[in-house]
Amino acid sequence: MALWSQNYSLSSEFIILGFRELADLKFFFFGLFLLMHLITLAGHTTIVLITLVDSCLQTPMYFFLRNLSAIEICYILVIVPNMLANFLASSQRIPFLGCALQMHLFIALGGAECFLLAVMAYDRFVAICNPLRYTLIITRPLCLTMLALACISGFALSLTLTTLIFLLPFCHSREINHFFCDIPAVLFLACSDTRANEIAVFLVCLLILLIPFLLILLSYAFIIAAILRIQSAEGRSKAFSTCAGHLLVSLLHYGCAIFIYIRPKSCYTPEQDKVVSLIYTNVTPMLYPMIYSLRNKEVKGALHRLLASHSQEWQKSAAR
Repeated sequence: MALWSQNYSLSSEFIILGFRELADLKFFFFGLFLLMHLITLAGHTTIVLITLVDSCLQTPMYFFLRNLSAIEICYILVIVPNMLANFLASSQRIPFLGCALQMHLFIALGGAECFLLAVMAYDRFVAICNPLRYTLIITRPLCLTMLALACISGFALSLTLTTLIFLLPFCHSREINHFFCDIPAVLFLACSDTRANEIAVFLVCLLILLIPFLLILLSYAFIIAAILRIQSAEGRSKAFSTCAGHLLVSLLHYGCAIFIYIRPKSCYTPEQDKVVSLIYTNVTPMLYPMIYSLRNKEVKGALHRLLASHSQEWQKSAAR
C-alpha cells in the first residue's frame, strides 16, 4: 500500500502520447478507424441480436458466439474511443487509477475471450467427434458454467496482474508511448527492477494465451482426424465450414497477443507494438463477424428472416 500511495502522489496521471508521428494524416486516420469501429460495432451487435431473437439459433454454438460478440463489443469500447481521441490530440492525460482500470478491463475482457474461444473449440470437438452424445454432454447448465468460468478467470487473473504492475514505482517519465495503457508500455516506465513482474506477466500470459491456444490446436487435431474419416465430400465440407471460421479467428487473436505479450521487456519496441496493437484492436475485431458468422448460412438466413419481418411490419404501419 505504501508503494501504491507513493505512485499516486508522484505520478497521479500518465500522458498517452498516441500517434504524434501521424500528425499530418490525423484526420484521415481518424475517419478510417472511426468507420472501422462503427462497422465492427454493427457486425457484433447484429450477431448478438439475431442469436437472441431467432429460434433457429438457440444452440450452444450460437450461445457462445453471442457472448463472444458481447465481450468483443466491451473490449473495443475500452480501447478504441480513446484511441480515436488520440488521433485528434497531440497527447492525452489519464489518471493513475484510470490507467489501471483501463488495463484491468482490457486484460480481463481479452482473457475472457481467450478462454471462451477454447470453450468453443471444445464445443466443436464434441459436435464433430461425438455427435450422438452432443446434446447430452453440451447442456445448458454446462454452457452457463463454462461461460461463467471463462469470465471469472479472465477478471481474476487481470486483477492480480494489474495490481502487481501498478504497485511498481513510476519515478521518472510518465509518458506512455502508446495509444492506451498496455502492459509492455506501462512496464517500460517503471524505475525499479521489473524481473519479478515480467515473470508474473509471462505466467498470466501462459494461463490466458498459451494453454487455451494449445487446447484449441489439440481439439482441432482430433476434429480434422474425424472430418477426414467422413465418407461423403458434402459431409466433410459442411463439418469443415463450421470449424474453419473459429480456427481462423483463434489464429488471428492468439497470434497477435502472443507476439506482444510473451517476450521480455528488453525486446519492447514502442512503434512496432503500436502497429500490432492497431491490428488486434481494430482490424481483427472488424473481420470476426465476416469470418465467423455472417458468411454462415444459418446466420444469413436468420438475418434475412429478421429483415423480412421488420419490412412487413413497416409496410403494415405505412398502410395504416
